[in-house]
Amino acid sequence: MSSPSPTPSTPSSPSGSATPSTPSTLSAPPTPTPATRAEYCALACAEAWRDAGEVLASPMGTVPSIGARLARLTFSPDLLLTDGEALLIGDVPAVGARAEVTEGWLPYRQHLALVATGRRHVMMGASQIDRFGNQNISCVGEWSRPDRQLLGVRGAPINTLNNPTSYWVPRHSPRTFVERVDMVCGVGYDRAAAAGPSATRYHRIPEVISDLGVFDFATPDHSMRLRSLHPGVTVEQVREATGFELTVPPEVPYTREPTAAELRLIREVIDPRGLRDREVRT
Repeated sequence: MSSPSPTPSTPSSPSGSATPSTPSTLSAPPTPTPATRAEYCALACAEAWRDAGEVLASPMGTVPSIGARLARLTFSPDLLLTDGEALLIGDVPAVGARAEVTEGWLPYRQHLALVATGRRHVMMGASQIDRFGNQNISCVGEWSRPDRQLLGVRGAPINTLNNPTSYWVPRHSPRTFVERVDMVCGVGYDRAAAAGPSATRYHRIPEVISDLGVFDFATPDHSMRLRSLHPGVTVEQVREATGFELTVPPEVPYTREPTAAELRLIREVIDPRGLRDREVRT
């Protein structure tokens, strides 16, 4: 005859009384606050430099600067960043901070060499941009007597003909996304094609990023296409805010959500002062 199975003993407290079985009181890590529109825009800008290798990132604007730094800290560790003057910086300080570690010297001549040999990806602004990616930052109205004088042509032509050039537009509207720019500063796909092989050899516009979505030129005629919508934005909103017929695929995905690690970097390391929310407001 077999003996009964022993009953499992109950753990006791130091005083000898039984300790009840209770769930762990350890709290789980806090769930990050959902990403804001500005953070989606910063992530979209970062993606423009994904797997870029050892090229110079030239972001113009707060959100593109956050994006370039985020790319450097995550999926593009070989990306080169500058202080905007004559130095390559080796760490990624908060936007607006000066606590930078010098990684190298970048005199003007060397900077131009990077531009002319395609080893830079610049993200410029655009006062106007059209369906083929022609960009205007010079004037609004007739060139001979403009209604408004802007920055001037500056380096836009050589940027667009010699190295990849993307654009950042923080306020997507028909005043910016126009049927025809008043003056061509950055060269678009139609103008480059008309100029011939010398203009098209290195010409490439990877992306246009706005506060509404991400756009590219992956169409047969290299006209602008809606690639992704930022969450909360509809296709109809984008169409209403665009002054030309935009190519819209049957299904448009949303811009990918930042990971918890990416949000922490944006909020605590790169932009703890929240400057991104001044450039993009929803």
